[in-house]
Amino acid sequence: MDDGMRAKFYNYIQNLQNQITSRLETVDGKAQFQEDLWDRPGGGGGRTRVIQNGQVFEKGGVNISRVHGELPGTMQKHFGVEDVDFFACGLSLVLHPISPMVPTVHANWRYFEMYDKQGNRVDAWFGGGQDLTPYYLFEEDVKHFHQVCKDSCDRHHPDFYSQYKTKCDQYFWNRHRNEARGVGGLFFDYCKETQTMSLENWYDFVTQVGDQFLEAYIPIVEKRKSLSYTEDQRQWQEIRRGRYVEFNLVHDRGTLFGLHTNGRIESILMSLPPKVQWSYDFHPAPGSEEEKLVKVLQEPRQWV
Repeated sequence: MDDGMRAKFYNYIQNLQNQITSRLETVDGKAQFQEDLWDRPGGGGGRTRVIQNGQVFEKGGVNISRVHGELPGTMQKHFGVEDVDFFACGLSLVLHPISPMVPTVHANWRYFEMYDKQGNRVDAWFGGGQDLTPYYLFEEDVKHFHQVCKDSCDRHHPDFYSQYKTKCDQYFWNRHRNEARGVGGLFFDYCKETQTMSLENWYDFVTQVGDQFLEAYIPIVEKRKSLSYTEDQRQWQEIRRGRYVEFNLVHDRGTLFGLHTNGRIESILMSLPPKVQWSYDFHPAPGSEEEKLVKVLQEPRQWV
């Protein structure tokens, strides 16, 4: 079994986790990440890092995992395969700021392999992306985030940004609410070897996006973290966080994969915010900033 790409990408996400958590601690200025090392029954484990009750971040996690073993029956059905073994590794992060003026952000970069019972690799692909979930709409922030996403994509293919931006808008869609979870970004999956893209090319692309994540998000945090806000605005943030929870528990494939493969529950549900509200039949006031956000979520826009 060739360990080349597995080892290379796992090494990359270990380093990226260190870079991201170090920078976030500096930005927060108070809280530090707590680290948990864990083992998965059946093979593999991970390194979970969580920050809580900071000056900027109410709760956030930057997790890496590397898991392997027999692919469970539910996932065999999902992938349309017979009795195979799998390997998966990735970095997944979610940050929930205290201030409703600072958006929540999610990102994930992952690599997956499948093998026959003789240990031959029969399939391999990359996936990932990043997306922004604001509570108040600052259009220049959304444009900045999307511009960095586009710059990452343009270095590898002129069509990647438009393709993966569209996929992001389609994926992070709360069908039962008929609205987007946030203002999008990138989403790509099943990035496999083709005549024009080798696995090595995909590695270069995915790591490019990962390397530019901080550039996409941190300037927004720095610009908005000191703005004042009211208790009503904080209530709105908690109502919108409820929609975030709904998406993650009802539609998110990563959550379902983790739950079906005996993943570590604390790490899988790390993405859920600490304070959330479900107010019955709540509607923002006509013409308000809150309504302005909802209108954009109902009809995804081209930002750059």
